[in-house]
Amino acid sequence: MSFVEPFLSPVILFFLLGALAALARSDLAIPESIAKAMSLYLMAAIGLKGGVSVAAHGFEAGLIWAALAALALSFFLPLPAFALLRKVGRLDATNAGAVAAHYGSVSVVTYVTASEMLRIAGTPPAGYMVAALALMETPAIVTGLLLARRGMSGAASKRGSDGLWHEVLLNGAVVLLIGSFVIGMIAGPDRFAPVAPVFEGGFRGILCLFLLDMGLIAVRRLRDARALTLRLAAIAILLPVLNGIVGVAIGSAIGLDVGSAAALGVLAASASYIAVPAAMRLALPAADPGLYLAMSLGITFPFNVVIGIPAIAALARMMAA
Repeated sequence: MSFVEPFLSPVILFFLLGALAALARSDLAIPESIAKAMSLYLMAAIGLKGGVSVAAHGFEAGLIWAALAALALSFFLPLPAFALLRKVGRLDATNAGAVAAHYGSVSVVTYVTASEMLRIAGTPPAGYMVAALALMETPAIVTGLLLARRGMSGAASKRGSDGLWHEVLLNGAVVLLIGSFVIGMIAGPDRFAPVAPVFEGGFRGILCLFLLDMGLIAVRRLRDARALTLRLAAIAILLPVLNGIVGVAIGSAIGLDVGSAAALGVLAASASYIAVPAAMRLALPAADPGLYLAMSLGITFPFNVVIGIPAIAALARMMAA
């Protein structure tokens, strides 16, 4: 596959269409209820297919190694991000902790996009990588909060704690991903076959429409940002590059196949804009949502979809050669 090929995929072109429409200030929009339904469909589909794949091939050593790597990455990636945001980005501890948590957690849509691109390229990730995705949602939130609350008063640091764990562990995306993954494992390939046309046949078309909406949202969020500086914009590109390299290197070192090593790199490079913002609004109300959403959704997400995923896939193939 040539380097140009991923950019000619309808998945990427629909995202670019949404971005260009937003730049041109078009009134193109997808109703929120439809966008939410598409998001639920994509998460259920990727979870189901991952569970079915595990059921078909059984538990592998790769599953254990991938799970351990995912947990370690999610816990520790916010640490260098926090230091960079404090020293170079010049953020206070609260905002630096909130932003750092985003860059240790994951973007489900980035992973779904990457898995489809890797499948087209002939190197699909193993089904168990969906479990790695689910495991990476939460640890970064804990690390980010610990970092942020070091610089907060005792009263402020406790605010929202009662509902935080409920928000993190029972977040809708986490519940649906894990639940559909378990359903896929229980059902197996034979019982999945009757519903396969729904979750496989329409998958790429729904993904195209969803990324059209994400292109619109990303550019509009970036356009409305007020606290975003040039330094922070640069960090929002630097972090996925560095984290992606680390993820691929670890995936290759623990013996994952090319597609799975690339998927781990994509997970490390992605930045959450669903689960973590919800948790931060509850636990760190003083943090600026416009800042962390502009960085994760306005800059890092488009960068990963257009440049990051193809580059990470190429790096994984190079390391496996």
